[in-house]
Parts: sequence; C-alpha cells; structure tokens
Amino acid sequence: MHCCHAFYVCFLELIKIMHMNRDLLAYFSLRCIDAVFGIFTLSKTTGLVSSRHRVYWICLLIVSALSVVLWYNHVTKLNVTIMANVGLRGYVRITSGQMDQYLDVHCKECALVSSSGQMLKAGKGKEIDELDCVIRMNNAPTVGYEHDVGSKTSLRVVSHTSVPLILKNETYYFQQSAGTVYVVWGPERNMRQDGKGKIFNVLLKAAKKYPHAKIYVVTREKIQYCDGLFQNETGKNRMQSGAFLSTGFFTMVLAMDMCDSIQVYGMISDDYCSQANHTAVPYHYYERGRMDECRMYRVHEKARRGGHRFITEKAIYGRYFGGILSWGILMT
Repeated sequence: MHCCHAFYVCFLELIKIMHMNRDLLAYFSLRCIDAVFGIFTLSKTTGLVSSRHRVYWICLLIVSALSVVLWYNHVTKLNVTIMANVGLRGYVRITSGQMDQYLDVHCKECALVSSSGQMLKAGKGKEIDELDCVIRMNNAPTVGYEHDVGSKTSLRVVSHTSVPLILKNETYYFQQSAGTVYVVWGPERNMRQDGKGKIFNVLLKAAKKYPHAKIYVVTREKIQYCDGLFQNETGKNRMQSGAFLSTGFFTMVLAMDMCDSIQVYGMISDDYCSQANHTAVPYHYYERGRMDECRMYRVHEKARRGGHRFITEKAIYGRYFGGILSWGILMT
C-alpha cells in the first residue's frame, strides 16, 4: 500500500503539469482506465496477474478516476469563465470590480422609438408594447404619453450629455425601473476609466449605489467602429468634418446587434424636410417651445463644428440598415 501512496503522489504531480492542457489530461486519464480494464480482463481469463498486483491496478484505477474528476472540474470552471464573457463585446457593464461582463441581450422583434415630435398623436403605444423589446433614447418619458409611445422600456441608449438628466431622477431610473438596461456612449475624455472620466465616474458611483442597475458603456472599439461606418457610407472622416454621431446612430447600431428585426417609430427620411408639405413638429415629443425638428436638423447639418449630421445619418439608415428595418410611422 506504500507503493500505491507513492504512485498516487507522483500521479497528482503529473496532473498538475497537465492541468493547463485539459485535452492531454482527458486523453491520459481515459487511456489509464482502458489499460486497467484490459489488465482485469486479461487476469480473469489467463490468471497471469496475482492478487497483489490487482491491488496495485485498483489503485491506478482510483487515481485515474480522480484525474477524470479533476479534468471535469477544470473544464467546468473554464466554461463558467467563458459564459461570463458571452454577449455583445461592444458594450460592457459598469461594476466596481473587473469590467468583463458584456451586454447579453437578444430580441426577435424590437421597437426602436424615436424621441421625435412625430410621435405626438401617433397612437402607436399598444403596438409598441406588444413587441419583444422596446428601445428608447436618453430620458424620453413614457408617463403621460403612453397612448402614443407605449409604456414598456427594455433598453435606453443614453448620451453622455444626458447622463445628468438621468441622475436627477436616479431613483426612478435605477430603482423603480430596475429591469431596464442603460447603455451610455460618450467621447473618451468623459468615459475614460482611469479616474479622470467625469461621466464614467458618476456612472460608477451610481452602479455602486444601485448594484442591481444594469448600466453599460459603449466601448472605445465600438465607437471607432461607428466612426468607420460613417466614413465608409459618406466618404468623410467624422472628426475632420466636425461632426458628432447622434444618440440615434448608436441606438440603430445597437439595435442591429441585438435584434432580428426592428420596427422604427417616429423617424423621418433624409428628404422629408425638403418636402414642401412636411409637417412641423417639436424636435422632441416631450419638449415644447423649442426649435422644430426640421429646423434643428438643418442647423446641425450645416454646423462647421460640433453638429450632428441628422439628415446624413437618416440616409445611412436607409442604405446600410434597410435589410432588417421596417417603419411604424414615417421614414418614407
């Protein structure tokens, strides 16, 4: 039995060496078990193996079985690690620990609800709420507008500039609406994670205060992807042209990532504002007294620096995203 113990110790050391290669460990373990059963069969039929040797082979069988258990444990832990990292890699959850949890959301049918004044008197609320997931932008409210925009919110895409508006009513957004996912985008200077990102810092504070809140940020790589998409579709470098992508653009890209089909509500086409009979509506359905939508779009489209290219983006939606989009109202 001392021999068995020594063999056991040596075998464990061998397992440690092979622990990082689960395929090698599995192969070695199974071959050991095959050999033991082969020896048993041979001894039973020929009587060539003594009882004493059978004890040794039993020890080998036990150790082999143990190695299989260790191998299974190794693979299980590995799979848990892999599962923790599944999801859309362009969107990572804000936590106080290691930020390696990606957005894991998939919907068959999505409603992408614009914040446009076109939603006023649309009467699409019931239709919107019947879809699998409802995506909204920034702090666009539903209370008081349920008949037109619905009441369901699965996910909000939030601009860095709108984060203060969300935090003004943080109890509602992060506690009462705890089931909603929040995906925040912003420039590197505001979203950097070295303690100097102003917006990231306040989001991290909120995530610590409301640990069940699902707050994600768009990664730098995903933002670069969106910049590349803009350039490929327009032939213009976004930064050199003085443009900023809108929240609507990031929302459309995210919807493409997470939805099989997208029903868009309240979004106009790129030529809508040039039509003589277009309807003047507020820029946002929940804000009155501001510049109307088409005028706001024209101002931004012509801005030399810092403007959103709303009209250009609408043209991109029709060309690049058209395959899985349908329009609940407008975009004709």
